[in-house]
Amino acid sequence: MEKVGDYIRRIEIASLWSGKKHIVWDLDRSVNILSGVNGVGKSTILKKVVTQLVNGTKEDGAEGPDVKLTYEPADADTVRFDVVHSFDRPLLHGAVLENLTDARVVTELDCQLYLLQRRYLDYQVNVGNRMIAMLTSGDPQAREKAQQAAEARVHFQDMVDDLFSETGKKIVRASNEIQLEQFGEILSPYKLSSGEKQMLVILLTVLVEDRQPYVLFMDEPEISLHVEWQQKLIGLIRQLNPNVQIILTTHSPAMIMNGWMDAVTEVTDITQQPE
Repeated sequence: MEKVGDYIRRIEIASLWSGKKHIVWDLDRSVNILSGVNGVGKSTILKKVVTQLVNGTKEDGAEGPDVKLTYEPADADTVRFDVVHSFDRPLLHGAVLENLTDARVVTELDCQLYLLQRRYLDYQVNVGNRMIAMLTSGDPQAREKAQQAAEARVHFQDMVDDLFSETGKKIVRASNEIQLEQFGEILSPYKLSSGEKQMLVILLTVLVEDRQPYVLFMDEPEISLHVEWQQKLIGLIRQLNPNVQIILTTHSPAMIMNGWMDAVTEVTDITQQPE
């Protein structure tokens, strides 16, 4: 059985760019921001790491051909991870999502929202089961602990309401699925703007991680987001899940304005010439 670690301590990539350079990147436990000019390889680095995590190790236990990941603790085999795609491109003609019957799902962000609805329902069931277990445990502090377990969902709803307040949209709190209300009309999340969908996808992804250690990969999450939302994004993510490790690429100065300058790494700083 694989041992799941808390976060990634180091990323090593051999033979990036046809063997001409290597990558060695020591990561922070919380926030890691990869920066650099276009074409320097930011997205390629993230893509290779995610591919390694998806494929896992070989049957003989060896690492993949060009990517080595070091975890915390050191004897871990993998980590829990999520990948948020920021581009709201139309789904390719003929693309099929298993059991997909919702005709409103027409873009990549729509697809992510569709899949997150299932995770959101599972998350609520898990929280409800924990609350019942605590309240029936005989623990004198059970009610307080059960209240704390429910706070994350309410905090998420408050965040969305605040972010969408200028357009009058609010989360429908009585619904078990994600729905919004605007001036008395119930809206599907697929009706939101690209920026609103993107922010909802990111925050909902982090919420359903249920405060567990996760690695969250985002490639240029500032796309479609207003500058004010860019400034808030990392802080909002950390509020919803203090145990998440963020690994993202960006071109946006606004992403690092709220105290994340020290989390920025230039690709050139982690690039080594092969010996």
